[in-house]
Amino acid sequence: MTKKEWHQCLEEMDHMFPDAHCELVHRNPFDLLIATLLSAQCTDKLVNRVTATLFQKYAVPEDYISVPLEELEQDIRSIGLYRNKAKNIQALSRILIDQYDSQVPADRDLLTTLPGVGRKTANVVVSVAFGIPALAVDTHVERVAKRLGVNRWKDTPLQVEETIMKKTPKENWSKTHHQIIFFGRYHCKAQNPGCHICPLFNRCREGQKRDKKGLVKREVVTKVN
Repeated sequence: MTKKEWHQCLEEMDHMFPDAHCELVHRNPFDLLIATLLSAQCTDKLVNRVTATLFQKYAVPEDYISVPLEELEQDIRSIGLYRNKAKNIQALSRILIDQYDSQVPADRDLLTTLPGVGRKTANVVVSVAFGIPALAVDTHVERVAKRLGVNRWKDTPLQVEETIMKKTPKENWSKTHHQIIFFGRYHCKAQNPGCHICPLFNRCREGQKRDKKGLVKREVVTKVN
């Protein structure tokens, strides 16, 4: 897909989801760091249900290390991989206290040195909390990029990130990240994509494949030329 074609796709996503945003509820960069860590292999909706209570009990790194690990585990028990996540939360809280005066660093490379914080989480935090241009690749972004043919099926998340950044103006990286997520979360779903009403259908190799299998009954929609 050419840069021009990709920009046309982004324009359509912007039309569909002009108010796309981070759906993880948070009060500050530290809350966002915790919420994003919890969201790994878990839905934002479930994370928000858990953090509605969690953030009333814990507000700063010192709060998370003031309780036994078992207590924190119980507080996030409904979250997938809760034992490992609880362990990482306490470990990163200790590091923030000891090395960063209890503040979340506004630096992706520093963030990725924290326990449980990968590149995707770090990109979300610097982008949403600090307004630094970044493009986090989660399952939605990766799925949409590959279905539309922006990336190869075999590309890694890092390759997806690098390709989208090359084709997208830097000042739009954060906005693009959220709009692709909304497009993937609410329209181009993993199991039941909205191919029948998709304005990007003619550009989408997944949609074309499904159409050949007779799985798509098209409706009249605005198409990207």
